[in-house]
Amino acid sequence: MKYNLRAIMLRAWRLYRKGEGLSFAECLHRAWISEKAQPVNAERIEAAKAAAGIDEECNTWAGWKKAGFEVIHGSKALFKAVLVHGSKGDNATYTASFFSASQVQPIPAG
Repeated sequence: MKYNLRAIMLRAWRLYRKGEGLSFAECLHRAWISEKAQPVNAERIEAAKAAAGIDEECNTWAGWKKAGFEVIHGSKALFKAVLVHGSKGDNATYTASFFSASQVQPIPAG
């Protein structure tokens, strides 16, 4: 498997510059964990999506915001998945909630 070394180094520097007192070596280690976790996380998301019987595009609240959308107030997550959070250290996980494309609207300009 080929890894995007540029993305790994950028993530390591971003973690290092956060100023949390971590050494650069630890930041680089966490960046590698994050990169290696991406296929695992994608597999977990697809499994949770299939278990919930969802066919349309789904994303997290933050993912929709990054794409220029906001989740409509009062919308309930369609499914959740436990994902690896590499930038927090070894074995760190979190539960992500996913919303469908029908639950979002474009962020109003202004």
